[in-house]
Amino acid sequence: MDREIRYRVLERKSAEPFRLGKTVNMSSNGVLFTTDQFLNPGRYMELSISWPAQLDSKVALKLMARGRVVRTDQNGAAVQIHQYEFRTQAPL
Repeated sequence: MDREIRYRVLERKSAEPFRLGKTVNMSSNGVLFTTDQFLNPGRYMELSISWPAQLDSKVALKLMARGRVVRTDQNGAAVQIHQYEFRTQAPL
């Protein structure tokens, strides 16, 4: 599933701004996505993924997820999802 993703590293005292990427593949347990930076394994992330389905066929949705980076390379990172929820997405 090729979807737009916004991601950021969560720190104890603050959160970094969201950065943009694209999903490469997804499962119920994790997501592999492109990044423009190296993400250290073990970092806790927040992800916002545009969802292809709509609520009542008219309201855009996004998948909000949190999890840890389990693998990374120069092209992307894999995050194991620990929690997630669907939210409505504001119009662009």
